[in-house]
Amino acid sequence: MKVVSFCSFFLLLEFLFVAAEDPYRFFDWTITYGDIYPLGVKQQGILINGQFPGPEIYSVTNDNLIINVHNNLPEPFLLTWSGVQQRRNSYEDGVYGTTCPIPPGKNFTYTLQVKDQIGSFFYFPSLAFHKAAGGFGGIKILSRPRIPVPFPEPADDFTLLIGDWYQIDHKKLKRVLDFGHRLPFPQAVVINGRANGTKLAVEQGKTYRLRISNVGLQNTLNLRIQGHSMKLVEVEGTHTLQTTYSSLDVHVGQSYSVLITADQAPKDYYIAVSTRFTNKILTSTAILHYSNSQQPVSGPIPAGPTTQIEWSLEQARTIRTNLTASGPRPNPQGSYHYGMINISRTITLESSAAQVNKKQRYAVNSVSFLPADTPLKLADYFNISGVFKVGSIPDSPSGKPMYLDTSVMGADFRAFVEIVFQNHESIVQSWHIDGYSFWVVGMDGGLWTPNSRNQYNLRDAVSRCTTQVYPKSWTAIYVALDNVGMWNVRSEFWARQYLGQQFYLRVYSPVGSIRDEYPIPSNALLCGKASGRTIRSL
Repeated sequence: MKVVSFCSFFLLLEFLFVAAEDPYRFFDWTITYGDIYPLGVKQQGILINGQFPGPEIYSVTNDNLIINVHNNLPEPFLLTWSGVQQRRNSYEDGVYGTTCPIPPGKNFTYTLQVKDQIGSFFYFPSLAFHKAAGGFGGIKILSRPRIPVPFPEPADDFTLLIGDWYQIDHKKLKRVLDFGHRLPFPQAVVINGRANGTKLAVEQGKTYRLRISNVGLQNTLNLRIQGHSMKLVEVEGTHTLQTTYSSLDVHVGQSYSVLITADQAPKDYYIAVSTRFTNKILTSTAILHYSNSQQPVSGPIPAGPTTQIEWSLEQARTIRTNLTASGPRPNPQGSYHYGMINISRTITLESSAAQVNKKQRYAVNSVSFLPADTPLKLADYFNISGVFKVGSIPDSPSGKPMYLDTSVMGADFRAFVEIVFQNHESIVQSWHIDGYSFWVVGMDGGLWTPNSRNQYNLRDAVSRCTTQVYPKSWTAIYVALDNVGMWNVRSEFWARQYLGQQFYLRVYSPVGSIRDEYPIPSNALLCGKASGRTIRSL
């Protein structure tokens, strides 16, 4: 029998004492199907407490979020919390590699802490192509009152959830993929669940914060506001240099905060969102409504960029960290000198698309992810053999034909790694890593080589959790692997993720200390080969 040392016991008491000091916020959510009208006609969507989009999570740095989710769908369900780092707690990540699905008619209580985080994020369903039916909502993590924010408090704080949208039922879309085909082009773009008609009310002369998240399935979107400029202030938890833009590209899975000032004549103005890099341009509008408006919206909808890659690349390079601003703690964000740390490992990830067994699949380094019958994190915890093999995906492209496997890459706790996303395809890609923020140190066209490091930004690169990779281009990131757990690395193009363009990064510490990773939650659902196992409490 394992004996807990006095040292570990007192560490546990210390953890419980510290955690008890942080506020708790409680949420009780019921998941159902219901009628929604994003394009003006009825279709079935996923509602949370009867809402589409779902309720917003409002929190402050280090808050404990207790979210009780009742699954009233006729199939299993999971929510994941995009950008919430789940420090030492990948059990709560809400993807199938870490968490058993909530069975129909059952509930599960997520216990999250937004530890040492600020910023704009969102949640969404992670199973069965549910993301195409709704179930998403915004997450706001505010700074603690004593931590200075590098801009005056805005008059109000709005969330804009934008994304491409299908009028086709999500179950039909899933069948299209299951039968080995690609998805058709979407029907529209929605803004807070509506193609047109969303309204933001402002007062003349005041400044407002807009938190913009692309919750769609595959398309980069561009946002602009008629007659108004946008000052970028935050990207996925990082305060940025306050650069002003007339329009902003938001790639799939990304989140931005901008400030706008209602400094124009009192009338209504278009907020326009349109697809980028598509032959057919889809555009939807919302309304910026001045409270003293003298006339309704008028004039042409403001035009945005369409297929210009170089324009988007140049804008991306201007998004940089504000080194003089505090993050979630009082010390400046820039005090962590990432550019002066030696890289311990370089990982090159190359995407590909191909037919496997006459069905469309997508892969990373030739491996197309095959879900196991047991969440990988549970198999790891219970030492269940035969579920996955660490090292089943290589560090660099192998040149092999595409094949199926439950791909897991091993990594050492506290390693400092370089990851290069190499895109040989003619589409803009978007990649996300759960559990982490990473520095986007470089991006350019062509093939990455070691000489590409000469153009890296090693001083004030933006730190975020989702990055784009332009067509026939590369993007390089630095990651400090300081968060033990099993973490999903995935394409944010949801059809590609569903058809295999993902893997899991197992960040491992041999010490087994609760300082490095929390114990398995006492309420953890057990499924697959983990069914019937016993969870030991300390």
